[in-house]
Amino acid sequence: MSFLAWRDIAVRYKQTAIGVLWAILRPALTLLVFVAFRRMAGLRQDGTDDVVLVLAAVLPWQLFSSALSDASTSLIGNTSLISKVYFPRLIVPLSAVATALVDFLITLVLLAAVMVWYSTPLDARVLALPLFVAQCALLALGLGTLLAALTVKYRDFRYVVPFGIQLGLFVSPVGFETAQVPERWRAAYSLNPVAGIIDGFRWSLLGAPLEANVVVASMVMTVLSLVAGVWYFRRTERGFADAI
Repeated sequence: MSFLAWRDIAVRYKQTAIGVLWAILRPALTLLVFVAFRRMAGLRQDGTDDVVLVLAAVLPWQLFSSALSDASTSLIGNTSLISKVYFPRLIVPLSAVATALVDFLITLVLLAAVMVWYSTPLDARVLALPLFVAQCALLALGLGTLLAALTVKYRDFRYVVPFGIQLGLFVSPVGFETAQVPERWRAAYSLNPVAGIIDGFRWSLLGAPLEANVVVASMVMTVLSLVAGVWYFRRTERGFADAI
């Protein structure tokens, strides 16, 4: 798995002018867009600057979306390897998620710099941050393995997944807070597992309010996604070499 992850990292930034700085540039540009949106919409947060609030949500979203996108296409992206060499196929989407985690660690440098610039204090809650990082990676792995297996059989998913990720960005609390969702929609909104992860990041880093029902629903959805994804992947992996 480490070999595949290292290869993916090398290929991603090979022959690029700024190399790994792309890992920081992408969330930085997303940050600028959503900060501008918040200020035009008048969505201000007392006690926390918009830049810190949005960046604390952009990072987990970037981790989830990159890991999910790469994992979902990981099998068809390694056609020659899968058709010629036998190895546990689950390693392929796992390496895609590992690559996304490396990018995430790089973007933490940006978050740390912004928090220092805005003198954002930390407390003991920051110790819970690795738990939400792990949950984000496991959610992406669960959905990614399911979509990777489905993409082998139905290539339409190559077009469905990017659209779903784009839509998910706007329905997740990146440019706004979960508390700003109308009460009558809150139960349905809690079914978005990324919402609980983003809220967890903001709670760990900024001390933002944390709604227990949203976090619990997110954890349940993560477990269900991981179990369903790995089960379907293992059930169909014997036919990958023929179908791919």
